[in-house]
Amino acid sequence: MAEERLINEFQKDEFLQIMELINSNENFLLSGGAGSGKTYSLVQVIKQVLTSNPTVKVACITYTNAAVKEIEERVNHKNLNVSTIHDFLWDNIKHFQKELKESLIALFNDEDVKQLKIDDLTSVPSDYYENREEPVSIQYKEYLKLRDGIISHDELLILSEYMFRKYWKLCDIVKDKYKFIFIDEYQDTHEEVVKILLEYLPRTTKKCIIGFFGDAMQAIYDTGIGDIDAYKGDGKGQVKEVKKVQNRRNPRAVITLANRLRTDGIIQEASGDITAPNMVEGTLKDGSVLFLYSDNDDISNVEHFLSENYGWDFSCANKTKELNLTHNLIADKAGFRTLMDVYDKDLILAFKKRIKDYIKDNNIMEDFSDKTFGEVVEFLQRGKSGKELKKVQPTPSMQQFIDANGDLYSYALNYDYSLLSKIHIDKDQLLDDKKQSDDDDKKKGSKRDNLIRHLFKIQRNIELYNDKQFNEFLRRTDYPPIRTISDKRTLKNNIETLINVGDKTIEEVINDAHEMHICLIDEKLERFKLEKGYVYDRVKAIKYSEFQKLYEYLEGKTPFSTQHKTKGAEFDNVLVILDNGGWNNYNFESVFVDNGKSETVKSRSLKIFYVCCTRAKENLAIFYHMPSVNVITKAKEWFGKDNVIRL
Repeated sequence: MAEERLINEFQKDEFLQIMELINSNENFLLSGGAGSGKTYSLVQVIKQVLTSNPTVKVACITYTNAAVKEIEERVNHKNLNVSTIHDFLWDNIKHFQKELKESLIALFNDEDVKQLKIDDLTSVPSDYYENREEPVSIQYKEYLKLRDGIISHDELLILSEYMFRKYWKLCDIVKDKYKFIFIDEYQDTHEEVVKILLEYLPRTTKKCIIGFFGDAMQAIYDTGIGDIDAYKGDGKGQVKEVKKVQNRRNPRAVITLANRLRTDGIIQEASGDITAPNMVEGTLKDGSVLFLYSDNDDISNVEHFLSENYGWDFSCANKTKELNLTHNLIADKAGFRTLMDVYDKDLILAFKKRIKDYIKDNNIMEDFSDKTFGEVVEFLQRGKSGKELKKVQPTPSMQQFIDANGDLYSYALNYDYSLLSKIHIDKDQLLDDKKQSDDDDKKKGSKRDNLIRHLFKIQRNIELYNDKQFNEFLRRTDYPPIRTISDKRTLKNNIETLINVGDKTIEEVINDAHEMHICLIDEKLERFKLEKGYVYDRVKAIKYSEFQKLYEYLEGKTPFSTQHKTKGAEFDNVLVILDNGGWNNYNFESVFVDNGKSETVKSRSLKIFYVCCTRAKENLAIFYHMPSVNVITKAKEWFGKDNVIRL
């Protein structure tokens, strides 16, 4: 296609500037707002570099597995290596086992490095990983087990930064391997990675050009560096900035609003490309922006208003999205509240952690291996009073939860303490969906636990059958060969039984799917039952229909999404709910007026608001519950007086 062979006129300026910097051996930064086509520019630069330098290898580092797949599909070349940040780092240090062990031990013994410690060891001997019956090799996994040399995501970043800082030879090895390293969505890149690329690699004389692509205004993850302003300049390891001001996604009304929100001097404009998605017959779409507010926080009223007066269709999930800050704000509307409460609001497990921490902090050496949780609590409380007793009692909020869940607490008190003490649960184990395809639940980055993964397998197998992907269905299941009409009829009945589950519980459906050979109970699920029986017993009694609603939500088949998850996506109609859900890291009032909140909170809130607004391809609506007079005044300035409506 012509688009693949040529650089369009509207992108030539940025592309040529970047190529001039590359030809001058300069590092660069392409800054562009939402909808500017940064990924397109990245792809074109990679293609041109590979065309001009057919024998060199190019590395492209990006934030998610989905982005890895997208870039690989758009640039299919044997000399291009696309990977996530963590995979890139591990790939470059994993073979240096001697140095890995030395570095880990040095970090263990460094008092300033709080994140890397082995629980009860104040210092670690130099032969810690060698003085074993079987020598240990350092491995990178989903879980952390430093005693056995197993590191996870956070530890990999710390370890990599240390090794590149200490071993200059490692910098040369990477530069010998890659003559170009490009970073997509640079604002989400960890500070340690930027240090490696712009401080440590330039120390050696070998050549390697580093290019960054992204937008500081879309830095919505606290783990990312946010911006690399400190590295802009002419010195060694510095970057030259190229600004990309086109907008190919948003209509005029949204572009105007977005420009008012930006704080970095980039003012977006229409691309000038008549084929851009936001153009109609050579003219930029007008679009619409609304600021809605009410004393009533019932979102259904907002949805009804937009449906009746503006024709929004909230049943069409691929065109209309309602964006909330947290999953908790969505759980009731999407229908998975009970599951959410199990994974996010179990204060009995919080009390268990309080007890476990007390034992550790006070160096209590008692053997609790044959005790129940209740017996451990009783032992610790015995003979105590006043402040000391309070330390091993539930907090008021924990006690309130316990009083409301007496049967569950009795069950926990009789639970084996050695098993209960090892159970950690959080909402990521339920909600995380960092995967690039249906087979990728096991990839690094996915935090789903083995129970939720099993339930997803059941539901996916059902969908494969419904989508008539019979070969894939048979590959994924243990279903016996289908040879007769009767076999087909039996399979159809089995699938329909699993679809129309009625009031069946999750455990009943797990057992049905196993018996029908739709999804066999495997060792991972059996181990989950054994090791996390407390969690399994809570989840198994929940109706499977609730899990089906969670599945629909996570697969993007509902009108609901979190504001963080929607980054990079786009929809015709976007409704943004400005409610921080009790999360003190955000304060949406601070976006509109100076209310004394910290610059960090204000910046974080402004950036997530910017990202949400710029998802809209046609129409944008904001809903604010009980805004102040000053917020309404600013909204009229930004949205236009006629577009600020009280419901």
